[in-house]
Amino acid sequence: MKSYRKELHFNLPTRRGLVNITPDVEAALADSGIREGLVLVNAMNITASVFINDDESGLHHDYEVWLEKLAPEKPYSQYHHNGFEDNADAHLKRTVMGREVVVAVTNGRLDFGTWEQIFYFEFDGKRDKHALIKIIGE
Repeated sequence: MKSYRKELHFNLPTRRGLVNITPDVEAALADSGIREGLVLVNAMNITASVFINDDESGLHHDYEVWLEKLAPEKPYSQYHHNGFEDNADAHLKRTVMGREVVVAVTNGRLDFGTWEQIFYFEFDGKRDKHALIKIIGE
């Protein structure tokens, strides 16, 4: 069995932002030479998420609105964690959206369902962050 590792780096100019990283994962898969196996993609920061869904702008807006209702950024005083940093909401949003995805690799391609794409969702940006791609297989 072979394995391949690559990191993606991000520095979003806004506090929150969504990035379709499917092309980056597909490029890593091509570089790996693996034709059958699994791809793991995970956020390497505790205030970001990696998840799979549709690449549709209305849905992206709905995530933002829904997450802000679940864990509003302000007032900062509502969170005990904010005695250290003003990002408690980002930790909660990450918990809801998830840390990682695993996708099957079949015939050298990501074995997706209809409309599926991989996204990196940043909840506390404006600084360097990264995600890991780990591919195993034959």
